[in-house]
Amino acid sequence: MPLLWLFVIVLALGALGFVLGRQRAIASAGGDARQLHSLPNYYGSNVAILTVVPALMVLAVWLILQPMVIQARVTSLIPEAAIEQIGSRSLVMSDVRRVAEGLDTAVAAGALSEAETRGLSTDETDVRARLGEVGVALGGAVTPEVLAAALRYRALDHTADTLRSGLVIVLAALGLAYGYLRTRQEFRARNSVERAILALLMLASTLAILTTVGIVFSMLFETFNFFELYPWREFFFGLEWRPSFEGGSDLGLIPLLWGTLYISIIALLVSVPIGLFAAIYMAEYAGKRFRAVAKPLIEVLAGIPTIVYGLFALITVGPLLRDYFAQPLGLGTSSSSVMTAGVVMGIMLIPFVSSLSDDIINAVPQSLRDGSYGLGATQSETVRQVILPAALPGIVGAILLAASRAIGETMIVVLGAGAAAALSLNPFEAMTTVTVKIVGQLTGDTNFESPEALVAFALGLTLFVITLGLNVLALYIVRKYREQYE
Repeated sequence: MPLLWLFVIVLALGALGFVLGRQRAIASAGGDARQLHSLPNYYGSNVAILTVVPALMVLAVWLILQPMVIQARVTSLIPEAAIEQIGSRSLVMSDVRRVAEGLDTAVAAGALSEAETRGLSTDETDVRARLGEVGVALGGAVTPEVLAAALRYRALDHTADTLRSGLVIVLAALGLAYGYLRTRQEFRARNSVERAILALLMLASTLAILTTVGIVFSMLFETFNFFELYPWREFFFGLEWRPSFEGGSDLGLIPLLWGTLYISIIALLVSVPIGLFAAIYMAEYAGKRFRAVAKPLIEVLAGIPTIVYGLFALITVGPLLRDYFAQPLGLGTSSSSVMTAGVVMGIMLIPFVSSLSDDIINAVPQSLRDGSYGLGATQSETVRQVILPAALPGIVGAILLAASRAIGETMIVVLGAGAAAALSLNPFEAMTTVTVKIVGQLTGDTNFESPEALVAFALGLTLFVITLGLNVLALYIVRKYREQYE
């Protein structure tokens, strides 16, 4: 049964449970809802929760475990010789999944019959005899080992899908029956529903935390695998970045880290003054009518996709900087440069700095302004000597959050700064960042067991630590500010 249909059936049973539970509660009170412990909707919600939630939780766990269990069983069927011939176990399993999906498509299209696919899995001689037909049906060459594993994978997957559908529907029906039978006049349905909602909220927060932990541990695991193949000293202190999947790669972090910091600093030099001055003007000088128009227009910049900023850097800003600055000054002839990416990224960061700083300045107590005016200070003196020092911790936090956003940017760098890893002080020279190289190392025909591919996880972990540190520092500063003025 398709997953969507199963989901719809469970929701339909939940809706039915809501209606039946509500009706049974009112009937148990003799038709007078005032005699019930809780409102009638609570009784219906209790039945619906018992119907839907356990079934969907089992469905979610099943969807996570099913591919892992099937892959573990199918992998044991593949000979080591076939794995060595293709390159790695992960690549073999990718081929197995592709062929298994292709067999489903071929059967659905009539290119192979269900009886033929069952026959192929019974005898290796028959498998070899039918390889040509299957290859034509799937649009590519298929080895006997991969085909046999794909047939087994397909059979296990179909069996697991059938068991999953039956178990989830039966569990939903049992939940409906149990909730319906519990519904009585004296049943404390509101307490039960509130406990269930509290449990769901706790589960949601726990899943968010576990997701973060899972991401970190997955990066740590692959990073350890990388350092088993490549020396960590050469990675952290190397000055060359020359990956080669044929061996002899130089995978030094410093050129990428330098490009990341250089572009981010230029972006902050553009965004911080403009964003901060705009925030001061809108918070202290602009009228309500102008602020109502200007603030949304500035915040529109935050909603523009980064690929659009990248195209703007490639087509407009890059040639402009090259023709009017780089070439006349003899600093370069390329439109892809650190300055191009930094300027466009700074434009993208203006609303981050402006909106956060505006909110922080408006949060400064009015009593501080009134006291300054009472002492005879002008408005500009009040802004400079009272408001900005009071809002400084929050403004610094906004700048750090913008810096972490700049460090993680990719598309603007790809189109505006190029992909060359270099150590240079020339802002009109092409450079690249950590995020760009993460994408580059994980795309294309890649052997994911080689250091050239695993280095992407080491780069990701390094970037994660940097941005995490900036975010923690920003949150610490903002929290300290809030404790002082709230």
